[in-house]
Amino acid sequence: QVQLVESGGGLVQPGGSLTLSCAASGSIFSSKTVGWYRQAPGKEREFVARMTAGGVTNYADSVKGRFTISRDNAKNTAYLQMNKLKPEDTAVYYCEFAYTYWGQGTQVTVSS
Repeated sequence: QVQLVESGGGLVQPGGSLTLSCAASGSIFSSKTVGWYRQAPGKEREFVARMTAGGVTNYADSVKGRFTISRDNAKNTAYLQMNKLKPEDTAVYYCEFAYTYWGQGTQVTVSS
């Protein structure tokens, strides 16, 4: 069983930046894909970014050029660097691991 704990959410003004972290338990972190999803109020959960074990990344069109996913396998931690944030980025952000495990989510609110 893998447990994921997200952190780093909060309130930020439009144009600002935040970095989310996802800490994973267990010893298989480096061998699996890790991803970020988000869910805004009244909307379905949507894909944001993903990084494979080999370091290949892909992003939703809505965040390309603004968000960067990364991972530190030595720390069993994934990150989502979010720049140039917009009000429409407001959502609960979830970490996903190996297409199986989910964190509890962290709230990101972009508002002036």
